[in-house]
Amino acid sequence: MSLIIPWIIPMGPLSMAPYRIVLLVLVAPCLVMWLLGQAGRINVADIGVILFCLWAWISVAVNHGFAAAIEPGGIMFVETVGAYLLARCYVRDAESFRNMTHLMAKLIFLLFPFAVYEWITGSKLILSAFGMFFPTVEVTMNEPRMGFWRVQGPFAHSITFGLFCGSMVALTLFAAGEDRGGGLRRWLTAVVVGTTVLSMSSAPIAGLVLQGALICWNWLLRQYKNRWKILWGLLLAGYLAVELGSNQTPIQFYIHYFTFDKETGWFRLWIWEYGSASVLNHPLFGIGFGDWVRPAWMAPDSVDNFWLLTAMRYGLPALTFILGSFFWITLKVAYERTGDEISREYRVAYLICMTTFFVGGTTVHLWAAPYAWFLYLMGSGVWFFGNRNRDSIAATQSDEPERRALEKPPWRRGSAAAGARRQAAQPSRRARRRHLAPRN
Repeated sequence: MSLIIPWIIPMGPLSMAPYRIVLLVLVAPCLVMWLLGQAGRINVADIGVILFCLWAWISVAVNHGFAAAIEPGGIMFVETVGAYLLARCYVRDAESFRNMTHLMAKLIFLLFPFAVYEWITGSKLILSAFGMFFPTVEVTMNEPRMGFWRVQGPFAHSITFGLFCGSMVALTLFAAGEDRGGGLRRWLTAVVVGTTVLSMSSAPIAGLVLQGALICWNWLLRQYKNRWKILWGLLLAGYLAVELGSNQTPIQFYIHYFTFDKETGWFRLWIWEYGSASVLNHPLFGIGFGDWVRPAWMAPDSVDNFWLLTAMRYGLPALTFILGSFFWITLKVAYERTGDEISREYRVAYLICMTTFFVGGTTVHLWAAPYAWFLYLMGSGVWFFGNRNRDSIAATQSDEPERRALEKPPWRRGSAAAGARRQAAQPSRRARRRHLAPRN
């Protein structure tokens, strides 16, 4: 809940957001739980996330000195390892995963009316209300698009607001409130989609399109086990078609046809050109927080690419650690064979969400609350393959009624799946008579 509170509370030389205070309090207990094995076995991704923080701290120390690296290194450890281990310790089964998803969907539902007001009027109602007590994140006034204002919400920029809300679409549709009825889940999903669109940003809306396409593909070809391999083949064919049949590269093709602002899209292409050159010039420790070499007409120093900026600041080893941890978790989840339909539904939703984050990270930089949310989501996926011997939410229930209910698309299921689970959990009439019959 602290992720959507926009306060910036000064504490000595530090500027502490509420989510940072929460993570600062919980990082030590979570480390103890993790070391004692209470969060499951220590895995490759756990070590990779810690090594990423360590290498980032070393890189800042090399570029700016040991004293200058203490504060940013500590904040990075809290936001990265703290958020990741918090999910590792407390999202340990299907029920906690569902409850987490349901809570986040309700928080976005809470933001929706304020986002609509800001979209129409341009007034930052959330920041104004919270600003009456403590300083908040800086107000950004972007140019209107299509006659409407881009919603910033409680975050530092409209892009991060849209990416945060958009990351919940597939999770809400498949996992939020599975036992509370399909109608609630459909309404929550519609609100999450609408709130994401209010950001009026290309990257979050492209993420919506991507999630919608993957959700439809998963349902239309649900009878085919190799449906994802078929999709990879089609994507490869599309890439080759653009590469060989167009005078544009695939990235240029995407910028030309799938962005609101073509100028911004081309600027991101130039960022990639000069940013990747900076990585090649400083591959080991990066440039830290220093300025990067670029033409004078590229005045803004921002880099709208999370993966690229990570390599630019901290070097290729840091990118390898964080990207390797990300892929290790997602691939392990993808190849995990869970025993019940509900867990498989959650698994598909999680993989669609993480795919959106990976693609979105190529056009958006993640920082502050959305960055902590991304690391939290990474850690929340380990239970899929870390609890093989633990009973899941539907392990003791009949598979056949649930399977028939889940053959419907998620937006039409209603409460059929939940009803099937409740019916399967109840004893039969004959069993009740046998239980109540007097014994000799």
